[in-house]
Amino acid sequence: MRSIMTKNERYGVVGILLGGIALASIFWLLDVTAFNTVAYQNTPTNKEPVATSTTGDDIDGNDSAVSAPVWPASLDKEEYDERMLALAGYEPSFETIIATSSTGATTTTKKRINDLVYASSSNVTVEGELWPTAAPYPHGGAILPFHRIITYYGNLYSTRMGILGEFPKEEVLRRLKEEISHWEAADPDTPVMPAIEYIVSVAQADAGADGMYRNVMPDSEIDKAYQIAKEANGIFILDLQVGLSTIQKELPQFRSYLEESDVHLAIDPEFSMKTGAAPGTRIGSYNATDINFVIDYLADIVQEKQLPPKVLIVHRFTDRMVQNASAIKPRPEVQVVMVMDGWGPRGLKRGTYSRVVDSDPVQFAGLKIFYKNDLKPPSTGLLSPQQSLDLNPTPIYVQFQ
Repeated sequence: MRSIMTKNERYGVVGILLGGIALASIFWLLDVTAFNTVAYQNTPTNKEPVATSTTGDDIDGNDSAVSAPVWPASLDKEEYDERMLALAGYEPSFETIIATSSTGATTTTKKRINDLVYASSSNVTVEGELWPTAAPYPHGGAILPFHRIITYYGNLYSTRMGILGEFPKEEVLRRLKEEISHWEAADPDTPVMPAIEYIVSVAQADAGADGMYRNVMPDSEIDKAYQIAKEANGIFILDLQVGLSTIQKELPQFRSYLEESDVHLAIDPEFSMKTGAAPGTRIGSYNATDINFVIDYLADIVQEKQLPPKVLIVHRFTDRMVQNASAIKPRPEVQVVMVMDGWGPRGLKRGTYSRVVDSDPVQFAGLKIFYKNDLKPPSTGLLSPQQSLDLNPTPIYVQFQ
């Protein structure tokens, strides 16, 4: 749960969200939609031919094979499946077989149970388990699950919305680098992709000139945040809070940024106010139709510009924030991460993570850590990298505010 800007901060964005709303909201215990895994053949089909292209003439004018970029790039499906199983905490199961010979001697052996389910177009699943979920293989060049994204979040106009606005650029970069080192030490097998997640459309308590209760940041400020991401050798994530508007209306204005290969997207159901209430007075929501619209919009950009897959971040800390999650449809062009962003003591965060991420799977899991709010009493400390990695499924995206 984030604060929203005060009137004393530029652009008149008003901070009215109380910490109590967030803490109370993550106690909501509602039924979740069960995800039905898809059964396929139990035979690996992981090998994919590498695309090639022949074009051009040699120095004598004869046709010759020339290496040319091919889109989409090929994917190492075997490594992809291995990493997906690791994130799900998969361990092979065995059955004990006791045999008696004609002489009366007995032998005991263990036989591995064949519970892995493969398909040609979707990743491996485990029979009877929710994770990993069956989703289309991404195109080559996908960030996940080959990297863990570690991101700093906020808005440059506000010291209250996250670490990006609290410190000068140099200090933000220093702290991000230090944070990344902790995660690399905790999980040396997963490289870290640095990221800056910048709130480009900010929910506010004032209706504004158009009555939409949101304020869009000027390109000059977005570009500053984008530059921080570049200096961190990372990716840039646009974060949208639509207020009383809709994601269908707001998303297209950021198309020019999303056409860049290193720019990705986050959407925040908390501030999607379908009921007409002002942001901060209630918790908003998106449904699967909204999220699939975003996926299709991003996929169209990826196809048109022949880009690597986009990452779509969806924030969540209550059941109702994301409705009908089982109908969300990732595509080869778009990888979907459901991020648990409720704050509170470690035990409370674990419980909420289990309810809104583990029990209602989509594709990838993420976690948000609040440097300040997660330390409010009765908390005794932040989740460490190792404690976060012990969550099931393991978060492949971790955001810091």
